Amino acid sequence: MRTWQVGDVMTRDVATVGEEAPYRAVVDILVRRGISGVPVVDGFRRVLGVVSESDLLHKIERSGEPEQRRIFQGRRHRSAREKADALLARDLMTAPPVTTGPQAPISAAARQLDREGVKRLPVLDDLGRLVGIVTRGDLLRVHLRTDAEIREDVVQEVLRGVLAVRDGLVTVRVRDGEVVLDGRLDRRSAADLAARLAGQVSGVVRVTSTVAYDVDDTPRDRQPGRVTPVA
Repeated sequence: MRTWQVGDVMTRDVATVGEEAPYRAVVDILVRRGISGVPVVDGFRRVLGVVSESDLLHKIERSGEPEQRRIFQGRRHRSAREKADALLARDLMTAPPVTTGPQAPISAAARQLDREGVKRLPVLDDLGRLVGIVTRGDLLRVHLRTDAEIREDVVQEVLRGVLAVRDGLVTVRVRDGEVVLDGRLDRRSAADLAARLAGQVSGVVRVTSTVAYDVDDTPRDRQPGRVTPVA
């Protein structure tokens, strides 16, 4: 069963700057393109870092402050002071960059964004060259899929493709991304797997299953209420 990957939702026309790009040029690109960050690349399109709005705002935050209030301590404050004084992209950028690949599942990219606390991930090919960029907004596109498209994937890829369920045994209804499965299968494991795989279809927000089964083939030590003895 195919799941959506970063390459399905990433932006391929990526605005970039070189290491020597001046502060004003970086600001111009962000404003003109309506973006919040830009990768810094070398001549081989390898990503050296990313300059974001927060990197650029340090200069504005410190402008006009009395000198006695511009005394910072600690690594974080030293970094902020250095970026406030920086004039070129190489000194403004945050490095090393957090990146991903086009084959990465969008779920993995979403976890990476959250874990690293960033808003975008440059996408690199096998040679480490920039081929795209994926943002939080890009990942949310998966939930713009129509209910008809989602239902088609559940029927074709999950029921027919993986489980080889005959037509008519399980009905599938989708509304606003919520999938409802109903019907009857021969084994409990098949019914459980159908619900679990349906939840992995891109665009699904919830799965409700009332699929019944003829035989409970769940291992005895995993059945509800049964405690596995400890040696």
